[in-house]
Amino acid sequence: MNIPCILIPALVGLICGILGYLLGKMNSKGDDSLALSLQADLDACKANTRNLNTKIASLEAELAAKAKIQATAPQSFTSNVTPALLFDSALAATVFGKKIKEDDLKIVEGIGPKIEALFHDAGITTWKTLSETPTEKLQSILDSGGENYAIHNPSTWAKQALLAYEGKWQELKDWQQGLLGGKE
Repeated sequence: MNIPCILIPALVGLICGILGYLLGKMNSKGDDSLALSLQADLDACKANTRNLNTKIASLEAELAAKAKIQATAPQSFTSNVTPALLFDSALAATVFGKKIKEDDLKIVEGIGPKIEALFHDAGITTWKTLSETPTEKLQSILDSGGENYAIHNPSTWAKQALLAYEGKWQELKDWQQGLLGGKE
């Protein structure tokens, strides 16, 4: 069979055209499905963002309500609520070799049971409170107790109380070994 030379290029061109058309159609269908998939992902992200924004607004409203309740709470209730560090009695006992009660002011070198009672009467009942009380205020409390108390020097007591409050037991013990009656 003798096919004229001019028909071969036309036939090849026709086949390439048909294949190109089919490939183009297939490719455009892939683009459409990719676009649809991306649109679905975008819609899902938008819905998730709306849900998160709703949850954030709800949590902010709840937080504001709690802050309002706390602000209107009686003073006697809120003054007793202080964020505190966790007290590790086992660690304190290991370092000091004896059981230590939380907020026992007598752990401070220079404070005994009578001075502790004097401070409790003045509202100083925790290591944190003692650590935040200026030395002058501590001295005035001692002075008000009489001359048996006034002779004490509370200059290191706030720092000792802070170490106890922070649970720095070894540091406290090491420092106390160099103190004499709570004085440097």
